[in-house]
Order: sequence, then C-alpha cells, then structure tokens
Amino acid sequence: MNEQEPLKGLMNWLKESVTVKLMFIGILILVLMIPSSMIESLIIERTSRQKDVVRDIADKWSGSQLIKGPVLIIPYHRTVNYTDVNQKELTKEIIENLYILPENLHIKANMEPEVLHRGMFDGVVYNSTVKVSGNFAKANLAIFSLNPDQLLLDKAKLTFSISDLKGLKNNPVLTAAGMQLSAEPTFNNKDLFNDGLQTNINLSTIKDGAFTFNYTLDLKGSQDLHFLHLGKTTDVEVSGKWPTPSFDGRYLPDTRKVDASGFKANWRMLHYNRPFPQQWIVDNMLLNNEKKQESASFGVKLLLPVDQYQKITRTSKYAILIILLTFISLFLTEVIRKQRVHVFNYVLIGVAMIIYYTLLLSFSEQVGYNIAYLIASASTIALVSVFISSIMNNKKAAAMFAAILSVFYGFIFIIIQLEDLALLVGSLALFAIVAALMYFSRKINWD
Repeated sequence: MNEQEPLKGLMNWLKESVTVKLMFIGILILVLMIPSSMIESLIIERTSRQKDVVRDIADKWSGSQLIKGPVLIIPYHRTVNYTDVNQKELTKEIIENLYILPENLHIKANMEPEVLHRGMFDGVVYNSTVKVSGNFAKANLAIFSLNPDQLLLDKAKLTFSISDLKGLKNNPVLTAAGMQLSAEPTFNNKDLFNDGLQTNINLSTIKDGAFTFNYTLDLKGSQDLHFLHLGKTTDVEVSGKWPTPSFDGRYLPDTRKVDASGFKANWRMLHYNRPFPQQWIVDNMLLNNEKKQESASFGVKLLLPVDQYQKITRTSKYAILIILLTFISLFLTEVIRKQRVHVFNYVLIGVAMIIYYTLLLSFSEQVGYNIAYLIASASTIALVSVFISSIMNNKKAAAMFAAILSVFYGFIFIIIQLEDLALLVGSLALFAIVAALMYFSRKINWD
C-alpha cells in the first residue's frame, strides 16, 4: 500500500467532514467575539465622550438646578454657665439661631428647553421662570424652652439656594411681610446653604411673627430641574415644551400630562414624609446632609428623544446571535445544495458582520440610529449576498440568503424598539428559528 494513501484519506476526510466543519465554525464564532468586544469598548468610549461634552456644555451654560428654600432664620440670645481657668463659675450670653421652614410652599416653574450642539454631540439646556410663594407661621418656642424676649426679630434673615448660582439671570427681589427685599449671595461655611442667597428682614413689627412671601427666579440650567420638599405642605407645578421628560427623585407627580407639545406635572406633599423638622435650633448643616436632600428632592429630567449609544449598545449584544444564525444558515445551504464553501469565506463573512457595528456607530453619530441601522444593514446584506452569489455561482441561493439576513436584522431592530416586550418577542422568535432549523435539517445525512 502506498504510504501516502492514509495521509490523503485523512486530508480528504478533514475536507469533507461535517463534524470538522462545525467545529471550525464554532471556533470561528468564538474568535469573532474578540473584535466584537472591542467594538463594545469603542461604543463605551464614544458614550463617555458624549457625557464629557454634555458636562462641558453644562459647565459653560449652567448645571442642573435644585431649588432649596426659603428658610427663616431668627437669632436669639441665651445665657450659659461656664467655668473659667480659675475654676470660677461664670455666665455669658451667646447668640444662636432658630430655623423655621415654610408652613405652605408653592412653586410654579415653566421651562423653555433647547438643544445645544457641540460637534456631533447634543446637550439639553433650558431657561426657566420659577415663581416661589408661601407663608411662615408663628414659631413654636415652647419646644425649645425659649420665650419671645430672647428673639432678635430685627436681625432675622430669609435664605434660599440654587445649585448653580451662575444660572441666575437677574438679582432676585423678594416680597416678604409687605417689604421689598434684595437677596445677596453668601459664601460663609456657617450659613445654612453653601453658596446660597440671603436677605435681612425686620420682623419686630410683624404680629405673631407670621407673614407671607413671594419671589421669582429667572434661571438657566442643564438637563435637570429639581426641588427640595421643605414646606409643611409643598405644592409644585412644572411645565415645559419637551416631549420626553423623565420625572424622578423621591416623589412622583400626583398628576401629569405628556404629549408631543410638551408636559405638565403637579406634586403635592405633606411634611409627614419629609426628613426635616418644621423648626430646629443651632444645627446649620441639617439641610446640607446629602442623604436627606436625596430623600426629599424631586423634579424633572429632560431626556434626549433618541439616545443612539444606548440602542447601539443593546444592538451589539446580539452580535453573537446574528453571526451564529448566519453561519448556520450558510452551513445548511452548503450541505443541502451539496456545494462546498471554503472556510476562508466564512472568515470573510464574519469580518463583514463585525464591521457592520462600526458602520452603525459611525453613521448613527451623523444621521441618527434608525437611518444608520438601515444603511449598515442594507450594506452588509448586499455585500454578503453578492459574495455568496459569486462563490456559489447561484443567484437564487444569494437571494434566499439576503432574505434570511433581512429577517435577522429586521428581528433585531424590532427587539430594540420594543423595550418592555423585548424578552417575550425575542424568546418567541428564537423558538421559531430553532423550529425552522429542525425542519430544514431533518433530512440531512449527518454521517
């Protein structure tokens, strides 16, 4: 026997073996996951770049705004005992603060959003008119063992704050207890709010210390407008010409209306679910506690109608499924038609299907996700189909393969659009695909 015959037989078996071909396809799919993961890293990098640009826009325009206050601060004096260095008992008078929150707080905000462009990236900013009104009730001094004579009513202050003072378009003027008051910024760490606004108010002539107030803030901000629940009863109404708002924070609105022309939302909250007391003494850091602020803030976030990076990320997660189904379809076509396709051709088709995601990413930054998906899918389907037509010399097989790829990419597009039903529709579609594979493979002689 010729010594070369066993070797030739082995080589022929390797070329013709269905098992070996399937093993190679499996290994190729695993290898293609490497560039696929690199594509996902590129998407993450572009997403991070978009966030950096949005932050830069916010830094130059004005950041997200959180409306805090107002709070009434009334100084009072009291006498304390102390021991000096000679162990002698002495007394001295100190000044402390009584802090009072509004009895009723009403806020009405109207937002005028716009989109600022920086290269291929977009950021949402807004101008807003925020009208704040309400009233303060008489202080309950008994709970702190204070008497009215201790209060320095002529040195009282009203203070409030916003997150980014750069967003103020004019100097706020307050009407409180019948007086017109101008607010000035405060930069003292001992103040109730960091970088807040404050005005002096003389309450010595105010009966019972109860009074009403109102003021208007003309603000600029970016993306978010939030409010701090400080009233014993807090009512907030927010409206704006933006079709895709997101209501977030500790409280959802009691009523809301969202349509193509904009949105309107109303909140009404009582002090029972507020982490702050109605009044307290001494502690000037109480309202600066981040956890308490987070549990008492609420508002609206202006979302961009289409976040192409989020959709591309979700699309890329189906890469292994598309490659697997494409290779299985090509393999079945090869077996059924008894027309061999070289393994190198599988490699080229796999590379084309990876490049698909770079096409999708680059085009979506220019023309949006939907059009980019159409361009990338049509280009990839045309390329792969023409390639199969040339290597098989069969236009009918190429047309059938183009139809199969169209179904696959159409299926993925539908899945991306159906956020809530994606799992259900995807599971049913995969079940149908497996059933179809069983049907077409039932008559193949795998031996």
